Amino acid sequence: MLTQRQDNILHQIIHNYTNLGKPIGSKTLMEEGIAASSATIRNEMKTLEEYGLLVKPHSSSGRIPSLKGYRYYVDYLLEPEKLKKSEVDVIQQSLGKDFHEINDIIEQSAKILSKLTSYTALSIGPDVSNRKLTGFKMVPLNNRQVIAIIVTDKGNVENQVFSIPKSVDSEDLEKMVRIINDKLIGEHLLIVYQRLRTEIPMILHKYFQTTEGILDLFNNMLSEAFEEKIFVGGQMNLLNSDQIQDIDQFKSMYLFMENSKQLNELLSTKDQPIQIRIGSELGNDLLSDMSLIQANYEIKDHGNGTIALLGSASMPYSKMLSLLDVFRQELAETLDDYYRSIDSFG
Repeated sequence: MLTQRQDNILHQIIHNYTNLGKPIGSKTLMEEGIAASSATIRNEMKTLEEYGLLVKPHSSSGRIPSLKGYRYYVDYLLEPEKLKKSEVDVIQQSLGKDFHEINDIIEQSAKILSKLTSYTALSIGPDVSNRKLTGFKMVPLNNRQVIAIIVTDKGNVENQVFSIPKSVDSEDLEKMVRIINDKLIGEHLLIVYQRLRTEIPMILHKYFQTTEGILDLFNNMLSEAFEEKIFVGGQMNLLNSDQIQDIDQFKSMYLFMENSKQLNELLSTKDQPIQIRIGSELGNDLLSDMSLIQANYEIKDHGNGTIALLGSASMPYSKMLSLLDVFRQELAETLDDYYRSIDSFG
């Protein structure tokens, strides 16, 4: 462990560096209230450098934090910064709009958070496994095309344009939809998924010579409904960051941001309400100079969701931690209100 003075010096260097973005020297630390001579402060900075907590850039007499320094700061020195009322009001107003579908809320939460912070935001909604199918219909677009729509009891909507096979006429299509609805409406999605692979094909084959494409379509749409969607806000905030040094790294980061499986894996740890992971803790070489602040929330009877910030390891942690904590609470309240309104019509 460090001495109190070393703690204070490290704290001030990180606080100033994350706000100013330039190496911090002994003069600045004295101005910030470190009660020691310039020579003593420089000696302490050298000691912190030897511990691996600070780095001395070649062109400066000041120091900047190392990833190890940030980790120590987060573990032992970090104090959340109290948000101004005006900042809380902005969050509440942004999330206080009318939303018509659950995914609209989750998608907008990522966009709003990225705009508030200038970092990249990631958002995953509450679990989908306990949702029920409440509707499946097909709406004609023209003679040979329909838009197929499925709806769950929690407001999830999936739709897909589908070309009707020539072997299936519109009357048969309506009958198939009616049978699927009669057999599956009100069932949990997992049960629906299982029955589509067992008894539903046998039932349909009793009535129709072909079910070409219809069951595949329904299967695909259910897979979409089951998928834990991740929404990204402010993608360019990360792609334009100082951490991206060349075109190859830009391409790799772009592909990473487009890979929902990798992004989901990044947010797979959900054992704490709020957690901060730095550098190698993110398990991806592309993110070696990055930090992730992840906040999890729970909606009673509707599962858990996640909202996170991804950006430079030099982000102002005290401000971002507070902002994300308030944001997750307001987001949970918005979702809770939405679910209550849905349930009241159930």
